[in-house]
Amino acid sequence: MWLMNYITQNSITAPNAVKGSVNKNNNDGTAVTSSDEHKNLKSCFPYGIVSVAPTGQRAVVLPLDDGEIGLGVIADRAELEEGEVMLYSKGGASVILKNNGKVLINGEEY
Repeated sequence: MWLMNYITQNSITAPNAVKGSVNKNNNDGTAVTSSDEHKNLKSCFPYGIVSVAPTGQRAVVLPLDDGEIGLGVIADRAELEEGEVMLYSKGGASVILKNNGKVLINGEEY
């Protein structure tokens, strides 16, 4: 019993994710500024998707055992129905997978 109480009282709490603003992207990784500056972040994406967040986007950083990782940017609200998916670029290109099986590429239906 005393051991369980000791472990509980003296355990290390897991670090929390922080959000900040992307201030740089280069071959070394992304830099995000929050209350601290998080440099040379590697990014976390689903397999097969790679992206470079534009400067100024709101990003989320998660501390790990061996450093930190950028989890991605906080998405703006899009006019999508539940279950739909959208890919978009800073330049305005977009692909939307609709629930009805249609695909919109730059607004054109296929």
